[in-house]
Amino acid sequence: MRFAIADLELAGPLPELVLEPDQTGIALLLRRAGRPIHFSLHEQPPGARLAPAAVLELVGREAGLGLLEGALRDELLAPLGKSPTSLTVAICTRNRTELLAGCLRSLLALRSAGQPDFDVLVVDNDPPDGTTEALIASLPGVRYVREPRAGLDFARNRALAVSGSEFIAYLDDDVVVDHGWLGGLDEALAENPDAGAITGLVLPYELESEAQIVFERRGGFGRGCDKQRWMGQRQPENPLYPTGAGIFGAGCNMVLRRSVLTALGGFDEALDTGPPLPGGGDLDIFYRVIRHGRPLVYEPSMLVWHRHRRDHAGLRRQYWSWGEGFMAFVAKTWAAEPAQRPKLARLVSWWLGYELRELAGSLTGRAPHSPDLALAELLGGIRGLAGSYGRSQRRTERIRAAHA
Repeated sequence: MRFAIADLELAGPLPELVLEPDQTGIALLLRRAGRPIHFSLHEQPPGARLAPAAVLELVGREAGLGLLEGALRDELLAPLGKSPTSLTVAICTRNRTELLAGCLRSLLALRSAGQPDFDVLVVDNDPPDGTTEALIASLPGVRYVREPRAGLDFARNRALAVSGSEFIAYLDDDVVVDHGWLGGLDEALAENPDAGAITGLVLPYELESEAQIVFERRGGFGRGCDKQRWMGQRQPENPLYPTGAGIFGAGCNMVLRRSVLTALGGFDEALDTGPPLPGGGDLDIFYRVIRHGRPLVYEPSMLVWHRHRRDHAGLRRQYWSWGEGFMAFVAKTWAAEPAQRPKLARLVSWWLGYELRELAGSLTGRAPHSPDLALAELLGGIRGLAGSYGRSQRRTERIRAAHA
């Protein structure tokens, strides 16, 4: 099972799209003047040929609304000036040199294209050898820092400590940066000069395996192509806000204002610790930015392409980590903020109901994923509620003591 990916600009004529004989579908990204306005997946017969009219028929009304909104925006709003931003792009990595090289190539291509300069920093987290350091030595203009304490949030906090920039962008090593990423960040800051954090659109780099397609069909990292701005402690239309921090974006593509991150004490190093507790740090920092009283902005033009896990076992581990990380964040917040407990209780109730419906749908064939994937996320969440965060805190203290 493979899907083609078509990245189409609607300012000009659409091409005919031809699938390869072993491709059974297509993912369509539509842009207007470079801005993403629509993304969707469509099953097709192997080797199908799609004329431009057929492409527009596939995407339908939603893309038309995106085009209309983009045209109105350009007509009614004055062009935004460049935002005077000092930026460090930090990639925290461990022993994934090939993926890291692809991420760095895409970043350095932005410099080659004449876009504003920015600092590129690689934080090598508890490296087993010197392979990553050797790669960085071959790339002029990329800084290298070693963080010996194992854990993603140790590495993120090391980036905070060594960067003097006003903003720090945190990218995962398995993303490829879109050519419009920096312009999207610039636009978000020009529109939201008070933003404490910005997240961006995350789309699949490839859809070459069933696991990648299943992940994207179930929603992937996608948060849509509409700009969003969250601020304040309540949203009447969302009674779970801001505890349902998954709405805010993904940690593989996030930008944080240095002063806000410093005021919050950085990332919680007891989250995102690898196999002991593989997640939760991004949800926690998004939630704390909102609780700190600063806006959090989602800008779809700040786009990255993510290399989804190709194999089923890797996808199952990801769903487990999502469940465990989310509920570890909930357990931490429950202990730290008693006033939020009624909202957190409703969030857990909603989440359990959602996961049970997903499991039922997979068992009856109504969902795009197999029962073991739904069960992995559910069981991971139960483990997260059952003390993962406390165990991780104790482990993190031991790591700190060992490196004191």
